Amino acid sequence: MTSNVPSGQDAAASGSPTGSAGFRDTLNPGVAKREVWAWAMYDFANSGYTTVVLTTVFSAYFVGVVAAQKTWGTLAFTAALSFSYLMVMLTMPTLGARADANAAKRRLLFSSTVGCVAGTLLLALIGPGDIAWGLIILALSNYCYCVGESIIAAFLPEIARPEALGRVSGWGWSFGYCGGMLSLGLALALVSWAAGRGEGASQYVPQVMVLTALIFALAAIPSFMLLRERSAATHKPAEGLFGRLLAAWRETGKNFPDFRRLLFCGACYQAGIAVVITLSAVYATEAMGFTMAQTMMLVFTVNIGAAAGAFSFGHVQDRIGHKRALAITLCGWILMIAVAYVAVQVWVFWIAAVLAGLCMGTSQSAGRAMVGALAPQQRLAEFYSLWTFALQLAAVIGPLCYGLVTWVTGGNHRMALLFTGVFFVAGLVALARVDFARGLRQRDTMS
Repeated sequence: MTSNVPSGQDAAASGSPTGSAGFRDTLNPGVAKREVWAWAMYDFANSGYTTVVLTTVFSAYFVGVVAAQKTWGTLAFTAALSFSYLMVMLTMPTLGARADANAAKRRLLFSSTVGCVAGTLLLALIGPGDIAWGLIILALSNYCYCVGESIIAAFLPEIARPEALGRVSGWGWSFGYCGGMLSLGLALALVSWAAGRGEGASQYVPQVMVLTALIFALAAIPSFMLLRERSAATHKPAEGLFGRLLAAWRETGKNFPDFRRLLFCGACYQAGIAVVITLSAVYATEAMGFTMAQTMMLVFTVNIGAAAGAFSFGHVQDRIGHKRALAITLCGWILMIAVAYVAVQVWVFWIAAVLAGLCMGTSQSAGRAMVGALAPQQRLAEFYSLWTFALQLAAVIGPLCYGLVTWVTGGNHRMALLFTGVFFVAGLVALARVDFARGLRQRDTMS
């Protein structure tokens, strides 16, 4: 059975956007420019949650104020996130399959967004000593964020032509990093203003949570107003939680073996990326002696590099092929690890930070595009849910391994960083086993 994605000639005849020929050739028939913008705006909207809540403001606030510097504060915070990732791993394949069965991706996207925004607002109520409630709300909000992140990705193959998945995915990721920088910049401005007035963290962090939630809610509105759902309902009967997960795993091994190999590859290299996202500030402080101001600038630098990398490399990916492009970015990650490991002078570490940003944007964008290319058209939510399963597994394993290495080596963060490079090497080895052309044939045969 052939793919149902029309050719460029069909697109021009069906009333595609009237912009440049190059842009028309990027989109599927009937997809307007404003819909691509609306899709990318969701990446812009939800990035503030990870940047402000998980990476910078609330994480430090919880450990230092809510948990009152208790020795197990950091462990409790990471445990809550790990629990939410585990729940995403177990439930997302079922949610994705049901969304495909009822053509209900937009409905699931909306409900998950409401859940994450509401959870972020509730974090504003968490004060000193509210440890249990803080952990519960954090886990719920992060669960909703992960569901929305998976579902918005499933719209990509409906919007972009197969030969343009890389650049359109890159547009979304670059928008996302810009959104994260905007949210972080406004949050830091609010923190500086409040601190200048003598307010403590228990006073200004709730304001930052409200600000982050509002930015998420407002920036996500275009996605719900303009984004259309095009895949027809599969009407597959509902299955139990673990039944769907096991069935999907068995089916990928039987009918989509190259997609399964891609899942292994993604789980490997995303474990390394999870370390960079989660622990880069810790490494900068502990191994390089960065001040808080330097650490904030580090986060901005990584985001700027990631936005530039995602936006520009997507075009390269479409020209040279998904597999080769991802291989280049994984080699870039290995180089970054080597530079950061040998960095003693601060300026050398900044070079590593720029490399990390460029590789982060390109590798995350490339992975999302490869899933879109190999996923059957009517099962996009389910297959992106399996990708989410792999990513959340990586999010648990990567930081955990980093922590174990620092513990075994008596707090040697450089050795833990060097060990992180193993994940990228493993991803490169797994990628070598993916036959992309064969995977496309498997997709078309089973569509």
